[in-house]
Amino acid sequence: MSTKNQIIKLFPQPVFKYQVDNYERINIELLEYIYQIYKKDNIGVKKSNINGWHSKSFDLTDKDNIPNRFLNHINDHIKDVFQNYGWVFDTSKIKCTSFWAIINKKGNFNIEHTHSNNYLSAAYYVKAPQNCGKFKASNPNIISRNIYPKSIQSTELNSNTASIEIKDGDLIIFPAYLPHSVEENKSKEDRVIVSFNLDILR
Repeated sequence: MSTKNQIIKLFPQPVFKYQVDNYERINIELLEYIYQIYKKDNIGVKKSNINGWHSKSFDLTDKDNIPNRFLNHINDHIKDVFQNYGWVFDTSKIKCTSFWAIINKKGNFNIEHTHSNNYLSAAYYVKAPQNCGKFKASNPNIISRNIYPKSIQSTELNSNTASIEIKDGDLIIFPAYLPHSVEENKSKEDRVIVSFNLDILR
């Protein structure tokens, strides 16, 4: 075999992971905000959540509320993602189209789904105790997910799913078309996240 062989990896699926500065203070504010909403409406909405609570979309018209203050705090991370993609964008035209919270108690999880009609989606971990469930992504190439031979070991070339360990203060930003799910919360504590979608105004 030639010693000049290459593996050229085309069309990777990026997941950007950041540890947010001063997350302890931010998480205190977010937890209070989320549980206040939960107390007023513990039914929420049914989306990908299995037995967990999914809030209605937050009201973003108040530019000084907790969700908007959080978005302003992570603005540099959002810009970093756009710059890494090499996309042409005007910062003033990046729009959060929806923003919500999820509380998963023991045994709760989220089935695989995507967030259509957006460029990016994100999850921020307000409370992520040990064994609360990893973030799991799946290969969006449906053909490779349905037709594949047996493997002797798992590698980045043959795996159709991948899981990411998460902890308090982690921010994950990924393409909105990427199929993803949340593993079962096996801890005795709540797993609390906020999640949002991003688009670019035309």
